Amino acid sequence: MDPTRLDDVLDAAGADGYLLDASQADANQLYLSGFTGPDPFLTLYAGGEVSMLVSGLEYGRATTEAAADVVERHADYDYEYGGSDARYDMYAAFVRDKDVESVLVPPRGPVGTADALRDRGIDVMVDDGDALTEVRAVKTDDEIAAIRETQRANEAALRAAEALIAGAAVAGEDVPVDDVDAPGPEPVDAGTLVHDGAPLTSERVKREIEVTLLDHGCALDETIVAGGAQAADPHNRGSGPLSANEAIIIDVFPRSKATKYNADMTRTFCVGEPSDTLREWYDLTEEALAAALDAVEPGTTGEEVHAAACAVYEAAGEPTFRTDPETETGFIHSTGHGIGLDVHELPRLSNGGAELEPGHVVTVEPGLYDPDVGGVRLEDLVVVTEDGHENLTDYPLEFVVE
Repeated sequence: MDPTRLDDVLDAAGADGYLLDASQADANQLYLSGFTGPDPFLTLYAGGEVSMLVSGLEYGRATTEAAADVVERHADYDYEYGGSDARYDMYAAFVRDKDVESVLVPPRGPVGTADALRDRGIDVMVDDGDALTEVRAVKTDDEIAAIRETQRANEAALRAAEALIAGAAVAGEDVPVDDVDAPGPEPVDAGTLVHDGAPLTSERVKREIEVTLLDHGCALDETIVAGGAQAADPHNRGSGPLSANEAIIIDVFPRSKATKYNADMTRTFCVGEPSDTLREWYDLTEEALAAALDAVEPGTTGEEVHAAACAVYEAAGEPTFRTDPETETGFIHSTGHGIGLDVHELPRLSNGGAELEPGHVVTVEPGLYDPDVGGVRLEDLVVVTEDGHENLTDYPLEFVVE
């Protein structure tokens, strides 16, 4: 973290410190403290130092693992298992011990903690703009390296998924329909992808992705493997058998178990012969991806990057939210988002997106969607540099796989 950025936030607000009461599930807490505490704890930034207040249970681990300058425990304030009033007395004493009389808190911080500190004479101001999210949007070299490492694991998982799909047989072409082990009483449909004598499902491909990620020290809660009409919904996770001659969107967004930093990548595959429309959509999306990537550089706004992708689609007569905010087909989402400790964070590549700075790490992911056709999306992960950008993604663009 660059402390001067947070100092500027505090100076603008007229606050002595920035206070968080949250667990590691809050990316701001994880960023400021560097500690993976499963239960809520206090972190205070003031005077260029980070101080933490944790339970006795977490004290030993926090002293060795946290990125704080000062780690204190509840027992230091004669508190262990008292009631809420005693707990809030401890919180106020912890803040005052750092010569802090006013704190800035995030807009989603606990109301009870804020009110209790106010009752105890500490001025609590709400950071309406959630400025800490803007501070952590600019990544250090170490953070970029962590994201790059997660992306390498991501690529390994996608290679495993692609190999599984590419190696599948096609029912009715490579293997008789009656020879496929159907999950129900009815035979599988001709054109269904087959693996090990059974229909190849989205769930089976997801398992391949998850196992590969675990082998590379990463994990994810959900991923997207959506084929056919399911691919027309950008956030449909996908389920059931996959088919030949249809687009299959695979969007993987894992998190490193060690560093907690995320990555993100999407590719669209087809086994067999895609329709003329799908082929045209893929080519357009590859062109939109290239146009948006070309626009990524410091000083360019997220809105301008989004406009570059939209312009490709609009020139081909495809609807976008920019030309038709109510469209349900075409390019129906933003071009990208920041990534870091959260899989979706600042900056945004969309209408109203702010200026890009060196150190911003963003996804670039144009796509086209229609339930009557399916969907196509391509996504790379890039870091904004002093003179342009560096693409952190090392994975080919190939629609038809064999």
